[in-house]
Amino acid sequence: MKKCGIAKLCLTICLMLGLIITPVNRLEVHADEIIATVYGTILSGTTSELLRLSTKQGNMEIKLDSTTDTSACKILLPGKKISVSVSRGSDAYLHAVKITTDAPVSNASIDSSTTVTVTGTIGDKTTDELIYFKTKQGNMEIKLDTTTSLNGVSFLVLGETYQITCARGSDAYMHAITISDTSATTNSPNNSAYMSVSGTVGSNTKDNLLYLSTKEGEMQFVIDYNADTSKGMVLTPGRKLTVYFYRGTDAYLHATILTGEKNDPSSVTMDSSSAVTVTGTVESRSDENMLYLNTPQGSMELKLDAVKNLNNCKVLISGKKISVNCMRGSDAYLHAIDITGV
Repeated sequence: MKKCGIAKLCLTICLMLGLIITPVNRLEVHADEIIATVYGTILSGTTSELLRLSTKQGNMEIKLDSTTDTSACKILLPGKKISVSVSRGSDAYLHAVKITTDAPVSNASIDSSTTVTVTGTIGDKTTDELIYFKTKQGNMEIKLDTTTSLNGVSFLVLGETYQITCARGSDAYMHAITISDTSATTNSPNNSAYMSVSGTVGSNTKDNLLYLSTKEGEMQFVIDYNADTSKGMVLTPGRKLTVYFYRGTDAYLHATILTGEKNDPSSVTMDSSSAVTVTGTVESRSDENMLYLNTPQGSMELKLDAVKNLNNCKVLISGKKISVNCMRGSDAYLHAIDITGV
């Protein structure tokens, strides 16, 4: 929207609210001098510097500054309804002084004595309360609290890259302590936020319960929907596995990251014209590198170095029925791309 259009819209809003505005030659005010409060819905195209807002009077563009009060609204989600107190800057733009919304309040206690820092992008499933964070190690779900500190970040925006320092809460979720836009090397799974143990997968393992044979004896781990299984998805008997875990409020041990023995990804190109979907059951000889699938047409070998999505399943156990979208690679192997539990 052109600057003159913004000025006219602001004037209309102020008149409707019964505010007295000084003549045009005296419109320049300090950043903290509120001239109006507007209500509307966030539009797509909003950035960390410019808020695009749909109001009853029309669309508005409002600048976001480092001084904008973010305490009551830390993330700008398209479709979210907000209230914005605005001032007029010397650049003739409207500037956001404070943005508010009905944000949920968490009652969980946070163990800030052990933290982990991860780098990734905010996914489109993110809500006011829960950040879906896409990292190189997999997707994470991190709670956003009113106490979360934004370090050098005005607002959080979908698709942008951030660094989040988080800690485990009493509700078993990771909670964001500090969010920064500073680039950093992604931490490996082996960090102080989790305990870890290595062993071999037991034959009693199920979709949601891992039996692990260790030096200390057999251990059981619950596999939740938020567990990162991207590097340890194949839980067939005898496979070596390292499990990073925490003790939940239900007294069970919960797996948060599973890491198996996996080869480095090869530089293979895929032939999209060869895409095919096959259905079968997982054979017990499958490992992190190769899926052996028992189908009505016979046994198939599918490489697991290019898997993008696991749908309706977190892990692959012996005898599990699955549907696999796969493509032929330049190495002549079929490579699994998407795996769906049937």
